[in-house]
Amino acid sequence: MLPTRGPDHWETLSRAALSGSATVWLIVTLAGQLVFAAYVANFYGGAAIAGEYERWSKVLPRGIDSTDPLGNAILGLHLLLAVAWVLSGMLQLIPAGRRHLPALHRWNGRLYIGFAAMLAVGGLWLVWIRGGVVGDLAQHLAISINALLILGCAAKAWHAARLRLYSDHRRWALRLFVVASGVWFFRVGLMAWMAVHQRPVGFDADTFQGPFLTLLAFGVYVLLPLSLLQLYLTAKDRGGPTAHVGVTAVIGIVTLATCIGTFAAAMGMWLPRMSL
Repeated sequence: MLPTRGPDHWETLSRAALSGSATVWLIVTLAGQLVFAAYVANFYGGAAIAGEYERWSKVLPRGIDSTDPLGNAILGLHLLLAVAWVLSGMLQLIPAGRRHLPALHRWNGRLYIGFAAMLAVGGLWLVWIRGGVVGDLAQHLAISINALLILGCAAKAWHAARLRLYSDHRRWALRLFVVASGVWFFRVGLMAWMAVHQRPVGFDADTFQGPFLTLLAFGVYVLLPLSLLQLYLTAKDRGGPTAHVGVTAVIGIVTLATCIGTFAAAMGMWLPRMSL
């Protein structure tokens, strides 16, 4: 006679599945962000080292502008901070580092929060003061809301850490991670859409405007990352096996889309421009 499996057994299995799915998504995301950081360092950094700043303008709508030295400096710093933030995040999100190297975790955490805040302020500057950013007003508003969310999450994560509210701190740090990843999510989401349709659908490729891009911008910059993270945290805290399995399935779908978009972005945008 087979042994009876009680509710605790299914609770344990479903909770493990939920945790495992989140871990797989995080690994995929960090790997994709590392490829993106390598591209930024290789292409933009390589061009800067070689003194070939004009190469930036082949990719950016407004790259180096001889009439705007301050804007050029902020753009260069913004690109450098993007690479630093990705590398700092990879260190910060490894649980072993928090457990075994607490001093490094604290100092890197300060850098991580600072990098994110500076990226947010720099993004606002580039959109509204320097100008030349692709997209329409709706996309620019989504980017701006994202920047404000980054600053808010950064402040909450910092404040919770100062008060030694470590559970709250970790949750705000996760929220900071997903909102600060908005630029990366946008590229991955766009390339996943292109990979499925094999052509621009729902937007004009020349003007980079259209209903799909508006939905994507507000989706990845404002709504979806925080909503999905909260769904995961709620299921983890208060959900039973059914909630665990449901959220695991959602994370699985998101992970698949992330894989498709990351591969398409790497093969279509990032790797071809890198000097390997």
